[in-house]
Order: sequence, then structure tokens, then C-alpha cells
Amino acid sequence: METNTDSCRVVAPSSREALRLVREKLGPEAIVLSNRVTAEGVEIVAALERAITAMTVAAAQTGVALPAPVESLPAARVPSLPVVPSDGDAVLREIHSMRGMIEEQLAGMAWNEAQRRDPVRGHLLRTLLGAGFSARLAKDLLANLPTGQSYANGLAYVKSALEGQLPLLENEDALMDEGGVYALMGPTGVGKTTTTAKLAARCVMRFGPEKLALVTTDSYRIGAYEQLRIYGQILGVSVHAVKDAVDLELVLADLRDKHMVLIDTVGMSQRDRAVSDQIAMLCSASRPVKRLLLLNASSHGDTLNEVVQAYRHGEGAAGAGDLVGCIFTKVDEATHPGVLLDMAIRHQLPVHYISSGQKVPEHLALCDRRLLVDSVFQAKSASALFVPGEAHLDERPVALRNDQELLAAEAVSERLRSQCQQLIRALTHNARELTSNAAALSAGRIGFDETRAFWRRLSDEHAGQAEIARDLQLQAGTDAAAACGRYVLLLAGETRLPGKKNTESAVHRSAVLLSDRTGLPFAAVHEVPAYPALAGSLAQNRFAKPIVHLLACTPEPGLIAEWQNAGLHWAACTTATLRVTAAGSGTAGTLAKLAAVVPFSTAQPFLFRGKAALQSVADVMVRLRVGTGDGAAGGPDNAAPLRCVIRRVVDAESGKPLAHSYLLASAGVRATALQMAQWPGWRLAAEPHFKLFGQTLAQLAEAGAAGEAAGQKRLLVGGQVCTTVLRLQRAPQPWAETARQVLAQLAGHAGRAGRSVSGPVLLEGLGKFLVLLDALETDAAAASCRPHAAAAQG
Repeated sequence: METNTDSCRVVAPSSREALRLVREKLGPEAIVLSNRVTAEGVEIVAALERAITAMTVAAAQTGVALPAPVESLPAARVPSLPVVPSDGDAVLREIHSMRGMIEEQLAGMAWNEAQRRDPVRGHLLRTLLGAGFSARLAKDLLANLPTGQSYANGLAYVKSALEGQLPLLENEDALMDEGGVYALMGPTGVGKTTTTAKLAARCVMRFGPEKLALVTTDSYRIGAYEQLRIYGQILGVSVHAVKDAVDLELVLADLRDKHMVLIDTVGMSQRDRAVSDQIAMLCSASRPVKRLLLLNASSHGDTLNEVVQAYRHGEGAAGAGDLVGCIFTKVDEATHPGVLLDMAIRHQLPVHYISSGQKVPEHLALCDRRLLVDSVFQAKSASALFVPGEAHLDERPVALRNDQELLAAEAVSERLRSQCQQLIRALTHNARELTSNAAALSAGRIGFDETRAFWRRLSDEHAGQAEIARDLQLQAGTDAAAACGRYVLLLAGETRLPGKKNTESAVHRSAVLLSDRTGLPFAAVHEVPAYPALAGSLAQNRFAKPIVHLLACTPEPGLIAEWQNAGLHWAACTTATLRVTAAGSGTAGTLAKLAAVVPFSTAQPFLFRGKAALQSVADVMVRLRVGTGDGAAGGPDNAAPLRCVIRRVVDAESGKPLAHSYLLASAGVRATALQMAQWPGWRLAAEPHFKLFGQTLAQLAEAGAAGEAAGQKRLLVGGQVCTTVLRLQRAPQPWAETARQVLAQLAGHAGRAGRSVSGPVLLEGLGKFLVLLDALETDAAAASCRPHAAAAQG
């Protein structure tokens, strides 16, 4: 590098490096005199302005022209310096204009070189321009993109950068709680009146109509006030019309008791001088008016830029307050919605809401940063006539067969990407996460391994119905020994079979078995008969433990006697008005009166509906009274003794009673009263099993074979699948919460930590999860076989 204090000559491998060396030596005010390509690299000659002035004066005095610079870089097309005229000021003007032109061309040259080194960068630039982003923002987003990235990783980088720069309304609750006066502004036809009605509906649902008022300044458009007045009548909100600043001041004074006031302003072109008058009127009010700008998603980027600049302060509206944010409207009509994000980022306008239709209030929603950015790249125009192509970017066009094939390929790609988006996020492109979740489910003791094994046998033609039924019975016996203490709890119910007409065969009666320790289901039993033949069915106990049948209501006295003679156990929820007689004291009355005199156990801490409480239980033997007197038929002397467990729940702080529950059971049940008091709650928690069972059968039928044999296999396996889903849904451990969120994402639902996931969603996610596990194992097995096959061929 040759240099003195006022000029220098540098040689570097690239033009960018050479410019950096020039700036380090001479500073940012250096002027590039020439550049060329040599065998050593890119050569740049630069000087400071005072050195060029001295050279110019000397040349003028001697009458000698300055030599023209050497040939410049072909890509930059830098013009050669002309012969210096005698006028020194004219020379300086020429040099200043040439300096800007040279720097601009050198920057373009550096960008083109970067694209040639990294073709993905050029592909991403076309994607951003096609989505509607300006060239300046697109280049800024790609400036720091690491080289060597795939297109998918590069697009993910761009989306992440957009999410980081996009300003949003982070907390709608804070905005609503703060209240105030909000004016919705924008050009004609942008949707101010409709959006005002949508916002009003959200406010009414939160605060009620008495806390809100609507104001319109639109006295020009025919029917403007009537349209807003109709919306106000529907919502029960008062509507006021103002013409000038005096009217506005009076109306706002009258509405000072309103928590929120929404002003629908008159629509004006951004080039109308009256825009500044309207801004001045709103900002001069004694009560602060916060202005929200509505941006039409179907407008051109330059038009939106003019709108923002005009409505931000307004010409002549000195001292006017700035916009507090913006609302995107007509998003459903946009072909290149990236322009909206570009405007919000360029002007740093927080996006408050997105409007995508005419329905009030359904088509107004808060912004989700990730979904909004994703939607920009999903919206494709069928013919992007006004988007720069590759030829406009000084790039060589890619050889394509024809436009129709390109559009078809893009449509298929977008459809596949949309279908797999949730799956890709859940698995994060890593098979280890899939297997780790499978390992967590396997170790969680919820029957996942057994469910997966039986699920596989659905597609096994060699696995018959009898074989699956036998193995399920053996598995149920094993689970009963491990999960249950003294009893096996059984809950029977009915499920309507999918695809069946309203006949007796369309209803399938089954039962789910619960643990008497935790209340969690562990197996399903099929072909459970109705009550008259229930005794014979329950007598066939296959679990080496007594079965307690959980009932929703008290059975008839005849059935109670029949089950007592057969030695069967049952427990049923009952009401406080049931007439009984205490077996010991002979006290007759309702269970509510009996609860007032029987002794209760020591109160223990208990969580009741999320609130700290105390529970205590009473255990007493009673007889049912079916008549009105002591000598009535079926009175207490003739009835069988029954066990009655009463649970009382009181507030932990005040001692105020919160709830009472009553449970009747056969006298032979020997569980503790505290254990039995939990059975009604367990029964209610297990009842969704039968509805979920029907959904499981429908899901299995969609991908399964037809025929009665296949249907019977689905009945057997479906019960096992349901018990696993219910146990996962109620598991409190951290691994279970992670598994629930993964399955929800696989099912296409945006699960959130701490929010419960429904059984149908878990069922759908579990089916896809099992398919992915099989696909992963199949692929791994095929990969392990390929080396052996190659060795055999060799």
C-alpha cells in the first residue's frame, strides 16, 4: 500500500476490502479517483478533497490536463475522470457527483459478487421482493446472513430477523384497562367504520356497553353516521356526531365518565391538505386522543408510505402527537402482504390488530408475531406482474420449462409445507427428539408400549380377534395386579359405533377399569351386559381382586338384593334427599339430616376447585326407605344394610361449608371411607372414555381395512388406546406436559404450556406419533440393511 497524508493507493483481494483499507487510512471523506483489476487484486487510488483541489489548481496554472485513470472494474463500470477545466469550483462539483455515483456502483458490485458466491442469497432476495418487501429492507435482512446456508435455513433466518424487528401490541389487556379516547384514521375506503364497530364489540364484551361511546367526524359521506348508529344500536352503545373542534370538545366533556371512546374519522386522501386540519383538531382536544392509522393491505408500498407520512404529523399540524400504532385491514385481499410488515418496521408503528373480513367482530384479531410473518410467505399471487424479476436484479435467469410447471411445483411445495409445518416444529428436524419423547412415554407407566404393540397388530393379517382378546385379558390382569390395591373399580357405559344406523347393533356396551389407588384407567372390558344380567357378568372375576361397579345413581331395591345374594360389590352416588334409616340408632330421615348428627373424621387439607379447603368424612350403615312410613312395603326392616360415606368440604380460612357428597355402597366393601369418598370424582373423570372410544374407532376405521373381523379388532384395540390417552391427559409429571404439547402440535393445535389438552387432540396426535415412530424405525432398518446388501453383491 502506497500512501501519504492526503492520498493513497491500495491493493486488496476484493473491492470491499480495498474500500475498507482506504477508509482506515484517509477516513470516510476520501474520494475514489480510480479502480482497476490487476494481477495482485483490486487496486483503488483515493485522495482527500484538499489534495484534489491542489492538483486542480496546479493543473490550471500549468495548463496541463490531469491524466485519466486506468481502466476500472468491468462490473462496476466506473466512468473515467474528465480533463479538469480551469474553474476550480466546477471541478469540485463534478468530483462530488462522481463520488456518489462511484460509491453506489461499488456497493452494487459488492452485492452482485456476494450473490455469485452465495446463490441462496439471491433466491431469498427474490422471495422477499415477491412477498412485497422493499429492496432496502430485503438487503438489510440478508446483509448478515451466514454463507453456506440452505434455502430453508436461510428463510428461517429471515423470518427470525423479521420477528425481531416487527413492533406489535404486546398486551391488549393493558390497552383495554387503560382506556381513553382512540381515533381511527386513514384514507377513504380503508375500513374505518367497520373496524370501529369491531373494536367496539371487543370493548363491549369486556366492559359492557355502558363504559363505551362512539363518535364520528364523517359528515361528508352519505350514510356514514347512520351506518355507525346501526352498529351502536346493535351493541347498545351511544353514538355522537361532531363537525368541528368545538363540537368534539363538548362531546368529549360529556363523555368523560366513559372508560373508552372510539372516534370514526372522515376518510381523506393522503394528499388532501385537510388531513393536517383533522390531525390538529384531534390533538388540540383537552382530553388526549390516541390515533391509530388503518393501512390497506391491498395498496401499493409507495402509496402506504405516503399515507403513513401524511397521517403521522400532517403538513402544518405543528406539535401534533405521533401515531400510537396501526391496524392492518383487508388482509384477506392482499397479494403481497409483506409491504405491511415493511411499513410497520420502517416507521416503527406497533401493529395493534389485523382485520381480514367484514364480519363483526369475528374478523378482527390480535397479532401473533410468528403467524403473521409466516402468512406473508404463504400468500402467493398467481401472476406477480409488478414484482421485479431476475432480469431486473442483474442476474442470469434460471432455465425453467414453463410458467405453468413452475406454478404447479410451487403449489405442491406450499401444500406440503403447510401440512408438515406443525410436524417440523414439533420434531425440530431431529429424530432424537422423537425417540426421546417415545422413551418418556414408555417410562411413564401409562401403557404406551402395550398400546403401540396392539396398534401394530391391527394391520397384521395373521393376528386374529381371539388372539388379541386373549392377550388384552392377560395384560389387564397384569395391570390390575400392579395398579390396584384391594379392589378393581369398573365403570360401564355405552358408545355409538361410527357408520351404524340407529339400531341396537349401533350401540356398543363396554367398561373401563380404574385403579382404586389413583383412579386412573388401565384397561377396557367389552361386551358388558345391561343391569339385569350384570350380576352374572361381574361374577366372572378375572383379576384375582373383587370388582366394585361404580354407578351414577342408586340402583333399584330389587337389584340391590340380587347383587347382595350374589356377593357382588357396587358403589353409587346419591343425593341429600334420599330417605334412609341409620342401622345402629334407628334414626329415620334424609341423608342431609343424617349428616347433621353423625360424627365426622378429623379434617384434612384438601384442594377444592383450586382453593385451599378441609375435608372430613363420616361412615355409617343405613337402610333404604322406599315408603313413607315404618310399616310400608320395602321399609327399613326388609331392606339390606348399606354402607354410606358422607364427605364434607369447608373453606380452610373461614370454615364455611363448600360442598357435601354422598356415596352408597354394598355392605361388603371394606375400603376406607376416605378412599371411597374419592370414587365419585374418579367416575366423573373417567366418563369421557366412552365418547373418546367412539372417536378412536372412527379414526382407526379411516385407515383400517373393512369387514366385521377388522371392526372387532378395532373395538378391542380402541379401548386400550383410550386408556393410554386418558392416563397421559391426567399425568401431572413434567415429562407428561412435554408429551402433551408435542402431540398437540402433531395434531395441528398450538398447545401452550400450562393449558390442558383435550382428549381428541391427544388421540389424533398419538396416532400420528405412532406412524412417525414406525416410519423412523423402518428407515433405520433399511439403512442398516443397505451395507449388508452391498457386501453380499460384492
